[in-house]
Amino acid sequence: MTLLELLVLSAGLAMDASAVAICKGACMRRFSAKEGVLIALSFGLFQALMPLIGWALGSRFIHYIRSVDHWIAFILLAILGVKMIWDALHDDEEELVCTPLDIKELLLLSVATSIDALAAGIAFAVLEVDIVLSVAVIGVVTMALSFVGAVVGCRFGEKYMAKAQLVGGAVLCAIGLKILIEHLAA
Repeated sequence: MTLLELLVLSAGLAMDASAVAICKGACMRRFSAKEGVLIALSFGLFQALMPLIGWALGSRFIHYIRSVDHWIAFILLAILGVKMIWDALHDDEEELVCTPLDIKELLLLSVATSIDALAAGIAFAVLEVDIVLSVAVIGVVTMALSFVGAVVGCRFGEKYMAKAQLVGGAVLCAIGLKILIEHLAA
């Protein structure tokens, strides 16, 4: 996986966290750099930790699945991408409920938005990528996009949340398809 592919994948994985950061930002009357950094750090940390866990699990079973590894990577990324697209297109137009930033809630949101990164970590084991570089890039990209999401949310509200999820889902599907095509062509 090239650095460009890793950056694109990282951005796709970060879209859920960015969408939630937009919501949290929309609840701020004025932007708070302290809250923005806290949101970014929480999402970035969990988004980096989950692929590491997935990679550790996937690495233990790689010798059993080597002959179908490209299908597994494709299916995992496609499922994640389609789910994100579905959520973006079918999300109920609920009114945003604003609560003050709560650390417990933020940690739960961070875990919830990083579950897809766990599956990506399993795909990383299958693809034998450099896991240290991968988790570092995913964490940094997620932190940056989450911080930007909080700023955008504070300024524009929920307007861009569904679009972020839609783009992220499309990116994950495209990467999964690319992996499958490359392995079938080889």
